[in-house]
Amino acid sequence: MTELAASDLKTIYPQPAPRVIAKARPEIDGHAKKFIAMSPFCVLATSGSDGSVDASPRGGNPGFVHVAGPNQLLMPDRSGNNRIDSFRNIVEGSGFVQLIFFVPGIDETLRVGGKGKLSADPDLMASMVEFGKLPRAVLSISVHEAYFHCGKALMRSKLWSPETRVERAVMPSISQVIHDQTNLGEPESQAVIEERYKTQL
Repeated sequence: MTELAASDLKTIYPQPAPRVIAKARPEIDGHAKKFIAMSPFCVLATSGSDGSVDASPRGGNPGFVHVAGPNQLLMPDRSGNNRIDSFRNIVEGSGFVQLIFFVPGIDETLRVGGKGKLSADPDLMASMVEFGKLPRAVLSISVHEAYFHCGKALMRSKLWSPETRVERAVMPSISQVIHDQTNLGEPESQAVIEERYKTQL
């Protein structure tokens, strides 16, 4: 495989249209605020002090990420696997974060970039109870940039199309997969895992 150099990119890709550059806004405007309020899912990307990059899924009820102002987002952290790769990157690395928000049924996505800080302030966490539980911490993001992506990627993937959905049974349970990979723990059925998930949201 031939590796491309920076100079090669100019010969392959034309310059972006002026509005593609201009659409990147320095704050959350009304359209972005509405999109975030409808979004039950986003991907959070962070970078570590060693140059590593982590991307992890985040979800909740629509609007689980709160728009606290034109330049501030608040994301409650829910129960997970306790690896805390993202949070370790934020507190030990540059603190820079990127998010991509999704709204089921809409092919366009919203990208938000900024700098994150973690808080365990009791009053702040008490304001973000969901599923009857307090978050473990709250990620505050100072927004530097926000813009909408066109819908081509999701259209190509047919992400929201019913005909592309697969039956869960085509893959073994996550417990079986990890057992096969690590030989640790006892494999459990997907039904057992899903019931446990419901108590840990």
